[in-house]
Amino acid sequence: MKKAFLILEDGTVFEGQAIGADKEVVSEIVFNTTMAGYTEVFTDPSYAGQAVCMTYPLIGNYGVCLDDMESERIWLDGIIVRELSEVASNFRCDMTLEEFLVKYDIPGVQGIDTRKLTRILREKGTMNGVITTNENYNLDELIKKMKAYTTKGVVEKVSCKEKYEVKGARDLSDNGPVSGSAVFNEDNYKADLAGDHSKREKKPSLVRTLNGIKADGTHLKVALLDVGAKYNIANSLAARGCDVTVYPYNTSAEEILAGNPDGIMLSNGPGDPKDCESVIKEVKKLYDSDVPIFAICLGHQLMALATGTDTHKLKYGHRGGNHPVKELATGKVYISSQNHGYVVDTDKLDPKVAVPAYVNVNDGTNEGLRYTGKNIYTVQFHPEASAGPQDTGTLFDSFIHMMTDGMFS
Repeated sequence: MKKAFLILEDGTVFEGQAIGADKEVVSEIVFNTTMAGYTEVFTDPSYAGQAVCMTYPLIGNYGVCLDDMESERIWLDGIIVRELSEVASNFRCDMTLEEFLVKYDIPGVQGIDTRKLTRILREKGTMNGVITTNENYNLDELIKKMKAYTTKGVVEKVSCKEKYEVKGARDLSDNGPVSGSAVFNEDNYKADLAGDHSKREKKPSLVRTLNGIKADGTHLKVALLDVGAKYNIANSLAARGCDVTVYPYNTSAEEILAGNPDGIMLSNGPGDPKDCESVIKEVKKLYDSDVPIFAICLGHQLMALATGTDTHKLKYGHRGGNHPVKELATGKVYISSQNHGYVVDTDKLDPKVAVPAYVNVNDGTNEGLRYTGKNIYTVQFHPEASAGPQDTGTLFDSFIHMMTDGMFS
C-alpha cells in the first residue's frame, strides 16, 4: 500500500498507509470515541473542516449502508484509523468504507498509533494537521500551512441551499419496526439486492405514539433552521407525526415566522459559533417571538450568544457516543451522543435569561439551558443520536408537549 503521513502542527509525524482518495489536506485534527456508527459520524455536517481520528481500532467491518447517512455526503476532510477493514460483512451493506471514501474524494491514513495520537490531543489540545502521501514533504512549509488554517465558512458550506419539507408519519406503519421487533426477511433482502428498494428493511424506530398529530387530525408544523443539520433531527420529529420545513442557514426570522410554525428547531452544525454573526441576529428575533424553540448543539450555542451569554473552545472537545450528562432538575444521568468543540460559558449566564438544565458529568461543562419565562429549551448533546445511545430521544416528545401544552416536560 502507498505510504501516507499524518503530521501535526507541533511537528509530530505518524507514518502509515494511504486509504481513500489520494490527495493532501490540511485540517483540524479531532478524535471520536464511538465504537460503531462510523457512517453516521463521517456524514455528520458538524465535522466540516476537521479530520477525525477514530479511537476504536477496527473501522469498516460492517461496510456502509447508505440509509445510515446523516447528510447528502461525507463532510469531514479526512479520516485516521488504526486499521481499515478490507472485508465488509453485513446484510445491509451497500459498499465498503474504502469505496465510500473514494466516492466522496476523502483521503485518510491507517496503520498509525491512534492511541498515541489521542493522548497527544488530550494533553496538548486539539491542533491542526496534514494528511499527505508526499514522501518528500517540507516540514517547515507544512507547519506554516497548518498554523494558518482555520475552519471558516463551514456553516454556509453544509447548510441546505433551498428549503424543503419532511412530511410527518400519518400512521405508525410509516416508520420502521419498533426497535427489537424487526425480523430478517430473506425474500425482501433478495428483492432489494435485485434493485427493488421498496422492499428494503426500514431502520428501527423507538416511536410508539404519533403525538405530533393534534386532536383535530392536523399535524404540528416545525421549522428547522439548518446550520448543519443531521437528517435524524427532522426524521425524529417526522416519525412522531410532525411536518417539518427545513430552512437554509441564511433564512430571515421573518420568513420562518411567516410560515406560522408551531415550534422552531435550531440544528447542530460545525465551527465556532461566534463566526455566525448574521445567524445570531436572526436567532435573537426568534427568541423574541412567542414560538416554542428547541435547539441542539450549535443551535444551543447560537441561542446563548443571541441572548448575551458567551461561549469558549474546549481543550479537545466532546466527540463520541458515551458521554454522561446529568439532568439538574431530577439528578438523573443519561449517556449521550456528542460532537462539539465549543461550550456555553455559564459563569456569564444571567439567571433572568436562562438557567442550566444539564451538566457534563466528566468535566462539569454546560450541557443544556432552560430559558426563563420562555418556551425555549436547548441542549449541547444529540438526542437524535445517529450514532450513539438514544437515551435522550424523549426530548423530542418534550418539545412536542411544549408546542401543544406550553410546557417542556
